Amino acid sequence: MNIPQTSFPRIVIIGGGFAGISLAKKLAKQEVQVVLLDKHNYHTFQPLLYQVSTGGLEPDSIAYPIRKIVKNFPNFFFRLANVGGIDTEKKKISSDIGELKFDYLVLATGSETNFFGNTEIERHSMAMKTIPQSLNLRSLILENFEEALLTSDLHERNALMNFVIVGAGPTGVELAGALAEIKKGILPKDYPDLDTRLAQINLIQSGDRILKEMSEVASRKAEDFLEKLGVNVWKNVRVTGYDGKTVTTTSDLTFEAATLIWAAGVKGTTVKGLDSKDYVASGNRLLVNEFNQVKGFDSIFAIGDIACMLTEEFPKGLPMMAQPAIQQGEQLGDNLLRMVESKPMKPFKYKDKGSMATIGRNKAVVDLKHWKFQGVFAWFV
Repeated sequence: MNIPQTSFPRIVIIGGGFAGISLAKKLAKQEVQVVLLDKHNYHTFQPLLYQVSTGGLEPDSIAYPIRKIVKNFPNFFFRLANVGGIDTEKKKISSDIGELKFDYLVLATGSETNFFGNTEIERHSMAMKTIPQSLNLRSLILENFEEALLTSDLHERNALMNFVIVGAGPTGVELAGALAEIKKGILPKDYPDLDTRLAQINLIQSGDRILKEMSEVASRKAEDFLEKLGVNVWKNVRVTGYDGKTVTTTSDLTFEAATLIWAAGVKGTTVKGLDSKDYVASGNRLLVNEFNQVKGFDSIFAIGDIACMLTEEFPKGLPMMAQPAIQQGEQLGDNLLRMVESKPMKPFKYKDKGSMATIGRNKAVVDLKHWKFQGVFAWFV
């Protein structure tokens, strides 16, 4: 890897997402050597991936070069690498560009789409966790409308213009709203020979309300906004299969659609060597204590989506969102410096700063600790 030897403690961070970058910034200009490894040389602002999928933003608007972020950090090294394994006894990681020893290791590997073992859906659906996936979805949407324009088969045309989104969390809700705006404002202009009013956007949720992590008033208002945009919201419906043409569910309900977008959940991205049941909780996340130390280790940590920190308020682990990831990165930066100086660490306490979801143009729902609001003002916020 061509990392110089140093008298400073070496901290290796795997992952350049919200958690990893937050930690890297906290350790900048400190008396430690930091090595950041990631399979991409850019940081992705994932909350806006749906905008790339629907053409609202170009990829470079949400991708930031990691080297540019860390270029002025002394004793800091970034390497483009795929980490293949961790030797916890020898305190060494292996990758496609070589091996590297560490004094402290931080896993900030994030999460990936969870298909819950359904290989058929995984094979035929579209995920939206990375920029390449979002661009693929954008291309598919446009290709489908081009094909719909050419076919004389009404059944095929309708299927090409039907979209099924599985999962009504923030990603699914925001994507459904963006697609509805495209249907209303852009498609009639770009495809005047096509009756785009026939396009159907179906949002499917297995539970009894959308945006279940937000307040009930936010859920109700978001559903109202979506229905006014023409989105079909289906609740208490669980998707069981998709062969590329027909979406099947646990009920008699089926959908004929050329596009199924899977936004029904994510799971942690573990690394070989720390992927056994001894360390992994539900959701494929690493069990950590209040200091973000991985269960059974003093010098190996996990932060962000990959970390499962159990608390009274969150008995299943902190939410897999940007806020906890950023806060954990900052807190761990302080704690690592305290460890280096042989000082006691401070336990992590999550501060919920609120959540929001955008639904189409000029509509949003916002939940703050003491204030909940919706509509145009929420969209401006």
